[in-house]
Amino acid sequence: MRMRPTLSWTPPEDLPPGTADPEPVADALSTGGVLVLSGAGISTESGIPDYRGEGGSLSRHTPMTYQDFTGSAQARRRYWARSHLGWRTFGRARPNAGHRAVAAFGRHDLLSGVITQNVDGLHQAAGSEDVVELHGSLARVVCLACGAFSPRGELARRLEEANPGFDPVAAGINPDGDADLTDAQVGDFRVVPCTSCGGILKPDVVFFGEAVPPRRVEHCRELVRESASLLVLGSSLTVMSGLRFVRQAAEAGKPVLIVNLEPTRGDRHAVTRVALPLGVVLTTVAERLGVAVDGQAAV
Repeated sequence: MRMRPTLSWTPPEDLPPGTADPEPVADALSTGGVLVLSGAGISTESGIPDYRGEGGSLSRHTPMTYQDFTGSAQARRRYWARSHLGWRTFGRARPNAGHRAVAAFGRHDLLSGVITQNVDGLHQAAGSEDVVELHGSLARVVCLACGAFSPRGELARRLEEANPGFDPVAAGINPDGDADLTDAQVGDFRVVPCTSCGGILKPDVVFFGEAVPPRRVEHCRELVRESASLLVLGSSLTVMSGLRFVRQAAEAGKPVLIVNLEPTRGDRHAVTRVALPLGVVLTTVAERLGVAVDGQAAV
């Protein structure tokens, strides 16, 4: 039987409680060298739901796994139909106050780097530079046969041409850009091949059940080694891809601070978890530090 990836985590009762005091976050940022690790929770205020928070998409949706995608033409048809529809909404999302605050901290040289588990590109749209996209980006497409990359916008145009009139109403949009559609709504959606070799196209993202590229992991580990502290923003840290960096920082004696409404799998390694909305915490901290947060996203 094929093993499914771990998608959920039940917090034990003896976890340390969260706080409503953002002062430790302000203190850490004031000394600089902070490495940000962000998750889906930072994008919820941009209209992109997270996986595991209240109303999270895992309550109604099981993300596509790498094994299913590569092993089944029907699974790929279902994925691309849903993702094509979701891209229309996902691509219109704009950075929120949390993204803009992170960018502002970077401009003021308070950060040593930004690692994001998100695939939405909103940190970059807000003005953050040299963002490490741990799980890749929905804005790129890769061919599994020849390795050629292409822009997602180009694929969207080709799918529009191959599926005229495809415009079902989705029940919801998920953090991976996947729309909730029934099999009947997917119908006989046509998937298009790579224009270079005719191979299978996949979004340049790490699916559940797929490993993050080792060189990318090592780059992130180096960022942790070079940082003074680690600030986790909007991640439950349920999966090891992000939790390993929290453990690394804690083992090295670097303070770990978490801003997340719900308990996380990394709470035991953190000096504090601020249980408040991200936009509120980061704009409050910016004000305390005298850091101006732009009201408009970068173009």
